[in-house]
Amino acid sequence: MNKEQIEVIGNNHLSSSVETPMRSDAFDKSDDEKIKNIQEYFGLIMEELGLDLSDDSLSGTPYRVAKMYVKELFYGLNPKNKPKLSTFENKYGYQKMLIEQNITIDSACEHHFLPIIGHAHIAYLPKEKVVGLSKINRLVDYYAHRPQVQERLSIQILKELQNALETEDVIVMICSKHLCVSSRGIKDKNSFTTTIAYGGYFEDDLKRNEFLNTVNNQTL
Repeated sequence: MNKEQIEVIGNNHLSSSVETPMRSDAFDKSDDEKIKNIQEYFGLIMEELGLDLSDDSLSGTPYRVAKMYVKELFYGLNPKNKPKLSTFENKYGYQKMLIEQNITIDSACEHHFLPIIGHAHIAYLPKEKVVGLSKINRLVDYYAHRPQVQERLSIQILKELQNALETEDVIVMICSKHLCVSSRGIKDKNSFTTTIAYGGYFEDDLKRNEFLNTVNNQTL
């Protein structure tokens, strides 16, 4: 792949799969081993940039970055960190749309490793099962904390909720700013990106618009 092709893929936010591309040996090494290796590699990057790693302010940066990558920014790569989606019997028979709004998106673009920040709005139509509200937030946080493209993030959240709730009647809307757009390239500070993934009940235009109108007219 030449440099021009690399740039096209990055600027167009192309993705190869709904699943996050992972190597088969992704978890053969412990977190401590990964931190140690990334610390070394990032130190080399800093040195190539001409930074003096003997300076007190910079000397600990390679370790801090390595720990941040493994334990914080990209903790969602490891399946052992996946939250359990506890579901409950819909004993009260609630069958109208349930919406969880303004869920924080704190992710990173897989093409430039720059932040993606914004909010997710999620709704589902309960049938036999309901899910604890905080579990939706935890699920979004888990899938967001990995190198991502926004389209894939939307679909991953959608499919996980559909499987847990045993219904297709789920919709996921994400609105976010990409720093790979605002801080480099075109450097557009004002634009943001919206993606919507849905199934079942929300395939109907009127029902989908009911969700969109509710989100757009939020009162909190």
